[in-house]
Amino acid sequence: MIQLTKAAKRFGPKVLFEDVNWLIGPRDRIGLVGANGTGKSTLMKILAGLEQLDGGEIVRMKSMRLGYLPQDGLRMAGRSVFAECISVFEPLRQIERDMEAALASMSELDPAGEAYAQAAERFSRLDAEFRAKEGYTIEMQVGTILTGLGFSKDDWNKPCEEFSGGWQMRIALAKLLLEKPEALLLDEPTNHLDLEARNWLEQYLLDYPNAFILISHDRYFLDVTVAKIVEVWNRKVTVFSGNYTHYQRQKEERLEQMRAAQRNQLERVAQIEAFVDRFRAKATKAKQAQSRLKELDKIEVIEIPEEEPIIHFRFPTPKPSGRVVAEFRDVAKSYGSKRVFEHVNLTIERGDRIALVGHNGAGKSTLIKLLTGLEGLSAGEYKLGHNVEFDYFAQDQYKALDPEAEILDDLCAAAPRATATELRGLLGCFLFREDDVFKKIGVLSGGERNRYALCKLLTQPSNFVLLDEPTNHLDMRAKEVLLEALKGYEGTVVFVSHDRYFIDQLATKVFEVAGGTVTAYPGNYEEFLRAKARQQEPEAAAPVAAVKAPAAEDKTAACRRMNPMKQQQLEKRLGELEADIARREATVAELEAQLSNYRSAEESQRLATAAATERESIDQLMREWEEVSEQLN
Repeated sequence: MIQLTKAAKRFGPKVLFEDVNWLIGPRDRIGLVGANGTGKSTLMKILAGLEQLDGGEIVRMKSMRLGYLPQDGLRMAGRSVFAECISVFEPLRQIERDMEAALASMSELDPAGEAYAQAAERFSRLDAEFRAKEGYTIEMQVGTILTGLGFSKDDWNKPCEEFSGGWQMRIALAKLLLEKPEALLLDEPTNHLDLEARNWLEQYLLDYPNAFILISHDRYFLDVTVAKIVEVWNRKVTVFSGNYTHYQRQKEERLEQMRAAQRNQLERVAQIEAFVDRFRAKATKAKQAQSRLKELDKIEVIEIPEEEPIIHFRFPTPKPSGRVVAEFRDVAKSYGSKRVFEHVNLTIERGDRIALVGHNGAGKSTLIKLLTGLEGLSAGEYKLGHNVEFDYFAQDQYKALDPEAEILDDLCAAAPRATATELRGLLGCFLFREDDVFKKIGVLSGGERNRYALCKLLTQPSNFVLLDEPTNHLDMRAKEVLLEALKGYEGTVVFVSHDRYFIDQLATKVFEVAGGTVTAYPGNYEEFLRAKARQQEPEAAAPVAAVKAPAAEDKTAACRRMNPMKQQQLEKRLGELEADIARREATVAELEAQLSNYRSAEESQRLATAAATERESIDQLMREWEEVSEQLN
């Protein structure tokens, strides 16, 4: 579908990648990974046709539709959110208008005349095309995707320009998902999504009928959605089968093979050089020495770029607090007539690591501000425990920094016991390297300043740390440093994050913020989801609100009745599909069980490929099952 041949790209004097050969198939599900600055986003732009190669060529399948979502920078205005999204269906809406015109024409013509027959034939043809392209469901599709991405029904009719940059990117993502291009290119799609919208997107991509390539620093998201990892590293682009976890294991195996090959090569080079030095001057061995020199010239040196050192950072031990760190009793919070919380009772104990979860706007940030005392209560009582001192990291924490201070000087002042080398290593984890550490804080972007503010917090924590989206703007390496530091931290943590892996690894409790109250669940996010599922098991599934279909459907509904023979055939096919899907799902489960018992990279690749093939078959069968079910309904 897309093929790169001997592709190369430079950024000034720096070679990002060269001699890249890569074929992207029609059902590939790919995660594009690599350290910051290796060229991931540049490669994505090349695939999208927004940047050119410096060498080699790229060939795209003729008439292929590409959909590209950058990290940020898209803005829409002049239409409501719903109108902006439904605009992607303009060709279908034109067919709908043509159908309405044909119906209007039929209403004015003699049913026995030739003109009526022609108009009816035209309507029938248009109706078949409209139905085949799912025209009768376009409003429902728009509503489903907007709801999944976190837009309330009240938001649908608001002008796009009323929404912030993050929500603008959600609108852009919604349009791309509705277009369903043959290749979907997503650069950090979860950056602007809360946890619930991220979970919805995860499921959507699992069901996506075409290829997609995504860049993400959310390892859980990559683990669940992709079947291949493509790594940009060492000026090469390397394809690994399986998800991110499999990639990490395969990469370590490959690195070990490269190190062994490099050791063997260095030994051989040393042998040759020793032979040449010893026998170059001897007439009887001169010819052999010359031959060895030629062999030396032909050796292609194996280079392994130096890996960035793994930083293990530990928080300084804070002074101990009392057992109860914070307590709410019958707390309420309102902003004017808007009530955020009512009758909230909760207790936070020493050593808790609490994740706050809930939809955007549910009140997670407000709850953290109440815990800091930056927001006052409207009712109830808040008690801070004995010897409790808190640190607060806000989403706009950068505003509290001194813009005239240099980064390294400012950090040294905050952590006088640490050496400059230790602090430079820590800054490197947060992407401040080399001369970056001498920049003034005021010249940094908002995201860079927030990264630095979080880095600074690590050097001087109190015994109660409140973090509002600390994982924003962090790559996987920085998240890992933060995660390991917080796991070893001896104080108490309350945090909001949209990174599923981060929450699962860190949280010992989950507080769900929803419906104006806070509900506590023991365990991490995975255990929280299981608890929620158990609560919902006895409940009947809530009916999905129907979105009104085009008027033409109402006018032709009486004409679309199924004869009994066709209904019997469809019911039989439905049973066959269900049985086939069940068999294939059992096969996938068996393959995944075998994958969990690692034997070799080759066997893992074979099993992963077999499982991917079965999943593709299941996807095709599911699409047919949905079509048959829709016809029966």
